[in-house]
Amino acid sequence: MPRKLPLYVTRERTRHGKTLFYFRIGKGPRTPLPDPRSDQFWKAYQAALKATEPPPEKKVGVGSLEWLIARYRETVTYQSLSKATRRQRDNIFRQIAAKSGQEPYRLITRKTIVAARDKRAATPAQARNFLDAMRGLFRWAMEAEHVKADPTAGVSNPRRPKGDGFPPWNMEDVAKFESRWGKGTKERVWLHVLLYTGLRRGDAVMVGRQHVRDGVIALKTEKTGTEVYITLDARLAETLRVGPTGDLAFIAGDNGRPLTKETFGNYFREACSKAGVGKSAHGLRKLAATVAAESGCTVQELEARFGWAGGTMASLYTKSADRKRLAMAASEKIGNASAPNRDSAGPNLKNVI
Repeated sequence: MPRKLPLYVTRERTRHGKTLFYFRIGKGPRTPLPDPRSDQFWKAYQAALKATEPPPEKKVGVGSLEWLIARYRETVTYQSLSKATRRQRDNIFRQIAAKSGQEPYRLITRKTIVAARDKRAATPAQARNFLDAMRGLFRWAMEAEHVKADPTAGVSNPRRPKGDGFPPWNMEDVAKFESRWGKGTKERVWLHVLLYTGLRRGDAVMVGRQHVRDGVIALKTEKTGTEVYITLDARLAETLRVGPTGDLAFIAGDNGRPLTKETFGNYFREACSKAGVGKSAHGLRKLAATVAAESGCTVQELEARFGWAGGTMASLYTKSADRKRLAMAASEKIGNASAPNRDSAGPNLKNVI
């Protein structure tokens, strides 16, 4: 038996008098070793020693696509994007780096970008997100003089699928959900936070008591960084009073802790399914916007309330509300014209034709 054991090897004696040997660095985990006198000891010792070595740092080649992405992510241009946008683009960049990170970025052409877009044609949203990420990357690269031409220039977004996107809720859907999930359930809290704030899913999971002051919710939105101000609806206030809510956010899971927007989306979809409502959280935002527009809110008021900008989205709701009001007014006029003449037994055909 050697008097001095190798580095990091300790000797321990059990209460039964048996001697055991371990590999251990400081207070780290212990790895059992064979007896130092055995032929297997040095092989096991070297394996344990090698397992403690940190993996070699990956070297990113200068001039590679991965290098360009890393430089872009260090810029103020990139850091000024919203947290949600950065997270979305980081996921795209990780996929690109894993597949083509070592390719020279100067060899990327418009044809390369178009081909990558078309590979994502089955999921138009992913294709658009990919193009947005690459446009941001190469527009910065042009300004920084890393490239002489932007390969994303002139590459069009894939066409959006026909339809109105997420189907909006209606009041019958709300009644069905409330019938299934009564007062005192977390699902009722989820519904009312979404319905009476009109917040996006990512903002709804963050809003809590710290955002409420003097009956007004003030929150900077995750997607655009826009500050929105929402009067705390009396119905929502009552639901929050009954609870259950979390300490940091109104919306919480069974353990009372905040949920990520992805997890919440899955939970809420399951709650909707159990209530017989085949719709999503975003459909409630549409209902809230529709109610606001039909109540007479202007484009500017809708933008301030829902965190929109540019007038496009708000105009969709005001135009739809205006069309509905005009259609109702026209129906009323036609109904009046077609009503029976009070002074005669038959219809007033003169007013109909």
